[in-house]
Parts: sequence; structure tokens; C-alpha cells
Amino acid sequence: MSRPPKPPFTEATAIEKIRLAENGWNSRNPQGVALAYTADCQWRNRAEFITGREQIEAFLTRKWNRELDYRLIKELWAYTNNRIAVRFAYEYHDDSGQWFRAYGNENWEFDDDGLMRRRIASINEHAIAEEDRLFHWPLGSRPDDHPELTELGL
Repeated sequence: MSRPPKPPFTEATAIEKIRLAENGWNSRNPQGVALAYTADCQWRNRAEFITGREQIEAFLTRKWNRELDYRLIKELWAYTNNRIAVRFAYEYHDDSGQWFRAYGNENWEFDDDGLMRRRIASINEHAIAEEDRLFHWPLGSRPDDHPELTELGL
């Protein structure tokens, strides 16, 4: 299975890879998102350690069942041959209606076919008032004309 763009990355292909990942996560489709990772992909998500597509899919299912109206923006921080560093922010609310914004950084490593084989994520979040939300597009992919994190001051 191949998942272009593939390493070695340029700035343009790293940005493309990031946007494809962002669009996938904004779909909130655990099965589809899991296909972007190798069968034995290793994750550290906060303090949780996950291995393989089945665990990734289970994790994402749990995540999006509790993080409602989830919207995410990812932005390039740095890249090398087969690695990309990303910063991100996302907003969601829980089942009580409380909104949150999470901020984080991810380090990604890819195999030669463009599948992610390692994802290391550090994430912090805090409660926000609904009127402080910044991500207002309809559920799904972020519109191309929506501001990036830097433009939003995040």
C-alpha cells in the first residue's frame, strides 16, 4: 500500500502530507484514518502507548465518541528526509456542552511508501467558552480560505 506524498519530503510535499492528515482527522472516520499508518505503527499519544492499526482505530473511535464537533488545524514546524514535525490545535465539546481547545506537537516518521510508522504526540488542553471558539467551519475538512494557526495567533 502506498500513501503519497512519499519521502524524501520537500517543504511543499511536507505541507501536502500535513493537510491530507488534517483532512483525514477532520473526517472523524477511524477506519479511514487508520489506513494512513503502517500495520505495526507505534504511537505515544499523551501518556498512552498504542501499536498497530487496530489499536489506532479503537483509540480514534473512543476519542471522537467523547470529543464532539471536533475540528483540527495542523501546521508544519519542520521536516527532514522521512520525518515531519507538526504543531496543531483542535476544538471540541464534551457531552455536557463544555468546549475545549487542545494544543500540541507531533513528530512523525514515515516508511518508504508514505505510511506513518511512528507518531509521538504531546498535547495540552483547556476549557474555553463557546464564544471563544475560533474554528467555525462546517464539520469535515477545513476550507482552504480558513486561517492557519499562525494567522489565528495560536
